[in-house]
Amino acid sequence: MAGVKLATVWLGGCSGCHMSFLDLDEWLIELSERVELVYSPFADVKDYPAGVDVVLVEGAIANEDHLEMIRNVRDRSCILISFRDCAVTGNVTALRNPLGSAEPVLQRCYVEVADIHGQIPTEPGIVPPLLDRVIPVHTVVPVDVYLPGCPPSADRIRAVLEPLLAGEVPHLEGQQIKFG
Repeated sequence: MAGVKLATVWLGGCSGCHMSFLDLDEWLIELSERVELVYSPFADVKDYPAGVDVVLVEGAIANEDHLEMIRNVRDRSCILISFRDCAVTGNVTALRNPLGSAEPVLQRCYVEVADIHGQIPTEPGIVPPLLDRVIPVHTVVPVDVYLPGCPPSADRIRAVLEPLLAGEVPHLEGQQIKFG
């Protein structure tokens, strides 16, 4: 694939996967010659574009904005990669699920540990409405490739991207993937 439109999306997660992406080091130069980065936390792009060839989606679905975003991403992307354990399983982001609903989380964050005048924000647009349960990406939209890890190593990220750029289906197996 030449001139591949690549996007990365950050939902409910810690950005560790995007940091691992940057760990691709010198290969990022080669990658930049083969792809056009059309959407990412690394770029100042406000709206997710149409016609994305490959997207790496980091994080779980934790709020209403994430639901809207992942549906939009799926509709506008050819290959969706569930990027890291939060996107694949919910992982750390889903640790709030045993609490049963979003209310205890909001109560703790905005009332119980507030310095002064604790209250849960109710004004629209301040805090996206939380879902009662954090869910992995594949429970909302179809996923084409699963890339587990917390975070996945740069080698595993490359092992997924390189075949895709060559028009091939990536094949991940085992703990270690090496090049050369």
